[in-house]
Amino acid sequence: MTNKYESPLSSRYASDYMLNLFSSDTRYQTWRKLWVSLAKAEMELGLPITQSQVDELSAHITDIDYDVVSEREKEVRHDVMAHVYAYGKVAPEAAGIIHLGATSCYVTDNADLIIYRDALRYLRTELLGVLANLSLFAEKYKAMPTLGYTHYQPAQLVTVGKRATLWMQNFLSDLKEIDFAIENIKFLGCRGTTGTEASFVELYEGNNAKIDQMNRKIAEDFGFSECFDVCGQTYPRKVDSRILNALSSIAQSCYNMANDIRLLQHDRQLEEPFEKNQIGSSAMAYKRNPMRSERICSLSRYLMADALNAPMTASTQWLERTLDDSANRRISIPEGFLCADAILRLAQNITDGLHVNEKIVESTVKEYLPFIATENLMMEAVKRGGNRQEIHEIIRKNSMEATAKMKNGEKCDLTARLAADPAFGMTEAEIDALLLPEKYVGRCPEQVTTFLSKIKPLLEGIEIKSAEINL
Repeated sequence: MTNKYESPLSSRYASDYMLNLFSSDTRYQTWRKLWVSLAKAEMELGLPITQSQVDELSAHITDIDYDVVSEREKEVRHDVMAHVYAYGKVAPEAAGIIHLGATSCYVTDNADLIIYRDALRYLRTELLGVLANLSLFAEKYKAMPTLGYTHYQPAQLVTVGKRATLWMQNFLSDLKEIDFAIENIKFLGCRGTTGTEASFVELYEGNNAKIDQMNRKIAEDFGFSECFDVCGQTYPRKVDSRILNALSSIAQSCYNMANDIRLLQHDRQLEEPFEKNQIGSSAMAYKRNPMRSERICSLSRYLMADALNAPMTASTQWLERTLDDSANRRISIPEGFLCADAILRLAQNITDGLHVNEKIVESTVKEYLPFIATENLMMEAVKRGGNRQEIHEIIRKNSMEATAKMKNGEKCDLTARLAADPAFGMTEAEIDALLLPEKYVGRCPEQVTTFLSKIKPLLEGIEIKSAEINL
């Protein structure tokens, strides 16, 4: 449909899985599954509901007549009751027992919890896919020296693989956040209008054990081990805050990695994947822009801002229930999940095809290594009989002069300058022999090895993915 607005998250960025999970079909079929589960539990606990009625409801979970729903909602101005009506039309024998004892949040909130849990599990697999890709990259380049940067200024050498583990460490933190969010999603159950279960006290004639059994049965049907101990009409909106914070955390980590890639692609040390027929610029045909990394940064900003919705909603819930959460949650949480999905798909795609231009990395190292190695050179010159203070001044003076020449576009000639000073006491060949990049990366290779060994159990059986991305 081209004459109505469609979210780019749906049309361009998110996966089919996530789009299906947050579709109307999934949501409203889950509502019907919840009504079936409620009816079955009530029947098993002695309420006047027949197996025939339960079977009829079970047989009509998927055949939702959205036209009937729409017309009924226009009349009654209530989405849940419109769906109850439509369900009763296709299951007439059971029409009178649908939603028995329940309030709207029985289906709306429990369905949300089911969908959010499944969405978090899916994002977890995508996150592990990114980690698996990066683990291979880090292992391959664990010992390859590269120029480090502090303040985005040349600093001491690190390795290409070590830098990748910094990104991985952030993603591991996100994984813990996701796991915590999943582990702490409980089921709402069927608690009635203000969370008191008063309607079920009436239905079960004061038998509290049966009410507890009913909630356990329904929770187990959907894979939940426990319900919230207490609630109002809704589940605590702090859950939403925790979930969106976890998604925001993923966005932060992906943004950080993508930004680093963009910086390194500027001087061609690192490049994200680039398709054979991809166009980098409409005017400048030679360009290879880091468009995927830029898209990650763009979407991440949206997700981090979107996460602010949940705490503002959670903090302003009145007493047992208010409806000012509803319209916001319909937008902010699904879009948060779709956005996180899009970001992780891009991250998978980039990390699977991340290219290191080794010669450029080596050239950059070679250009700055004489400056980085000056302390070692000073120590060696002193060992050969030089005066420490004099050697320090020689290095300082010649470093400034070499830097000045480089600012004029000339090559670094620091080693030649030092060798030309008799007081330094070393030939250029002797100096060059000390300028082996691997001598200046510290314990980077060992750090990578140790880090990867610790996370190896997490990645066992994980499929290495290059997620297909859309436009």
